[in-house]
Amino acid sequence: MNRTLMFAFVACLLVASASFAQESAQKSAVNDSLFAAAAADSGMAELTLSQLGLERATNSELKQFSQKMIADHTRLNQELMSVAGQKGIPLSRTADARAQFCAQSLAGLSGEEFDRCYSKAQFLAHMEAVAAFEAEAERGLDRDLKALAAKALPILKGHLAMIKPIAMRYEKNDPSAEK
Repeated sequence: MNRTLMFAFVACLLVASASFAQESAQKSAVNDSLFAAAAADSGMAELTLSQLGLERATNSELKQFSQKMIADHTRLNQELMSVAGQKGIPLSRTADARAQFCAQSLAGLSGEEFDRCYSKAQFLAHMEAVAAFEAEAERGLDRDLKALAAKALPILKGHLAMIKPIAMRYEKNDPSAEK
């Protein structure tokens, strides 16, 4: 009996300390310069992919989504470039290799296959963007970058909410998905 109680006590201590360590790790500051670079890469990727979506998508929802992405990400990218410029943080003004490869891969597709892959790429890109902007908004040290992330977060979450049902329809091969 004592051995069981001792084991339970030790298990509780381990769980509590693991939980505390995880909470501490989650609350540690993020590198603002790395966030800015990642956000710039993400924003340029959005523009590259969205331009392709505007040109090639056959699904009217994806065309509308692409237009919104171009408008919103052009504005967000400009704001990021401005804040980063004031901080002396150099940012890329072109799509990175990952985005270029993704665009090249998508450019070889057409019709419903393009729409399916494009919606999935946008869904994944926005999941990553939301996670990065949440981390900066919650744990960034630079108040201007932190504020920019917090301001952009509802827009990015809105994009994610727009693309998720479209991507899920294609993922499930739903025949009612608009072509």
